Amino acid sequence: MQPKKAFGWAARDTSGVLSPFTFSRRATGEKDVSFKVLYCGICHSDFHMLKNDWGTSTYPLVPGHEIVGVVTEIGSKVTVISTSPNKKKEAIEHLGADSFLVSRNQDELQAATSTMDGIIDTVSAPHALPPLIALLKTNGKLVLVGAPEKPLELPVFPLLMGRKIVAGSCIGGMKETQEMINFAAKHNIAADIEEQG
Repeated sequence: MQPKKAFGWAARDTSGVLSPFTFSRRATGEKDVSFKVLYCGICHSDFHMLKNDWGTSTYPLVPGHEIVGVVTEIGSKVTVISTSPNKKKEAIEHLGADSFLVSRNQDELQAATSTMDGIIDTVSAPHALPPLIALLKTNGKLVLVGAPEKPLELPVFPLLMGRKIVAGSCIGGMKETQEMINFAAKHNIAADIEEQG
């Protein structure tokens, strides 16, 4: 597999000054998901990393970890989980997923029990976590990046017995969010909106 060329804006040192940066990243592996970044948000942790406030930064450093993007490629050992069976063709034929599960189909979920190393949960609506946790192998990880408006129930026993891990993304607070919105407004950065009917 050939490395892929990538582009970003990077800091070269603790000055925090960003400049264009071209680099190589590995080709999409069998358990990877690649996506095209359309927009990237900045939160305060990015400023800490730019300045090496925590003593963990490595330069050159491309900040920004909160993105909006489009999945462009899925490794051959990636399973897409969706409530919609209509997404199966796109996931397998166009994106290269290995398999597809309909989360509302109990037979499919049962057959996939304890088969996954990790799950990235992007659902922003209230949903049940136990069916996803059941899909994880021992030491598997469930990473929540969606933000449902209501709390989700998290049963402890399956986590303990399977040594399973639940994690989430770190997002900025109201102040950082307002700064990001002000920056977007100042530079005429707007979101693409697609209405579903």
